[in-house]
Amino acid sequence: MEIPSPNERREVLDGVVYTQPHPWPAHMRTATVLGGHLSSPFDSGWRGPGGWWILVSPGITLPDSPNVVPDLAGWRRERLPRLPDDVTISPDWVCEILAPNTRNYDQRIKKPFYAKHGVTWLWHVDPEAHVLTAHRLRNGRWHELGTWGDDDCVRIEPFDAIELPLSDLWLPADA
Repeated sequence: MEIPSPNERREVLDGVVYTQPHPWPAHMRTATVLGGHLSSPFDSGWRGPGGWWILVSPGITLPDSPNVVPDLAGWRRERLPRLPDDVTISPDWVCEILAPNTRNYDQRIKKPFYAKHGVTWLWHVDPEAHVLTAHRLRNGRWHELGTWGDDDCVRIEPFDAIELPLSDLWLPADA
């Protein structure tokens, strides 16, 4: 397999190699901030229920998919009691941060891939449009839970035990 350039992220989904540009700094900031909001109450259990592993850009190995890299992913600890060096179990929750150069890939390729592999919740965060859309998998199909944006403070499955201030995810207008 050809080695990707330092400016590329390579994923192998169901035996097909996809190469995307590395995320932009604004994209990674959104992932970092969202991961921070979820990690304390859900991963660490600080001021929240705990019971999850929350990771930013984890490498996941699945059958016929040796390199899957969601922007954020979470596993309930009841399914994954300890965090192994090589994660080979589909996440319970995935979040993809949409960008102009990855939006099509995230929605057309990765969304059905996640459904096929039994991911229960999928969030798409669009920092450019200031929108978060959440889906839940039921009977193999995605069902939209809702779309929120701008300065909404929301409680969204599976992390509805806390209120999430969406304005924290967006870059300030003067940035």
